Amino acid sequence: MTVVAGAADLAPGEAGAYVVDGIPIVLVCDEDGAFHALDEMCTHGDISLADGEVYDCSIECWKHGSRFDLLTGRPLSLPATRPVNVYPVTTRGEQVLVDTTAPVPANQK
Repeated sequence: MTVVAGAADLAPGEAGAYVVDGIPIVLVCDEDGAFHALDEMCTHGDISLADGEVYDCSIECWKHGSRFDLLTGRPLSLPATRPVNVYPVTTRGEQVLVDTTAPVPANQK
């Protein structure tokens, strides 16, 4: 597990781009304040998901509107058809940690 951010760095409904162990991820604080980590780039257009909208436990790519489930990484709307990897997240006190060594592909959820 690698410390990625402080819990106060992202407000509910916000996302940010980070590089963890050489892997670009998007760290998302959902509307309930829970943290999620996914591959940063949309699988449809190679666009950063960090600039997308967060709602209903999903993040929407700003460019073409594909939405991805924060829990599974599965695309919820077209044009994306391929999932993004999801990474385990832990909070320890005020630190948010991500484990990039154990991505969970959407077909295993």
